[in-house]
Amino acid sequence: MKHLLILTTIMLFSAIETPLFAQEDNFVKDYLERFENSRKYLILVVEMMPEDKYDFRATPESKSFAENLMHIGYAVDWHSQSLLGGREQRDNSTDSTFWVNNKSKEEMIATIDKTFNETIRLIKQFDTSQFNDELDYFGLNRTKRQIFSLLADHVTHHRGQMLVYLRLNGLVPPRYVLYQ
Repeated sequence: MKHLLILTTIMLFSAIETPLFAQEDNFVKDYLERFENSRKYLILVVEMMPEDKYDFRATPESKSFAENLMHIGYAVDWHSQSLLGGREQRDNSTDSTFWVNNKSKEEMIATIDKTFNETIRLIKQFDTSQFNDELDYFGLNRTKRQIFSLLADHVTHHRGQMLVYLRLNGLVPPRYVLYQ
């Protein structure tokens, strides 16, 4: 009788736990597809802008096209490596990885591409049991699952500004890449 109870308990746990893990695995799989598409579209946008227009800004107080691009890189790095991965945050005042200074268009694109690759690697290895771990996000408690969404939203926000910059320079943005 004792063995039957243990077997029943194991089967019950398996029936409940497997769908939960499957949902988490599906979230990561779906997120990676979306994130990769987001990268592809961002690269299309930044390749379209002529390098001599990378210092363009819509208003004096706005970030330039290049500053928006490098800000995306910094934010992707911070959300993924620091918030999700636990690495200490880069000190942007001394770490020049995401500074614009004298970087060519190609160097900036390479930096962004490398950052997205590192983030994709981290997400593929992310321990989904941490999804409900909470972090301080500018004074608000946010779960790591929410950090995934905040990361994607932030890329979209600044890429949207860059799309406007293309239009303001007489360029037609590349066709939107679906599911990002």
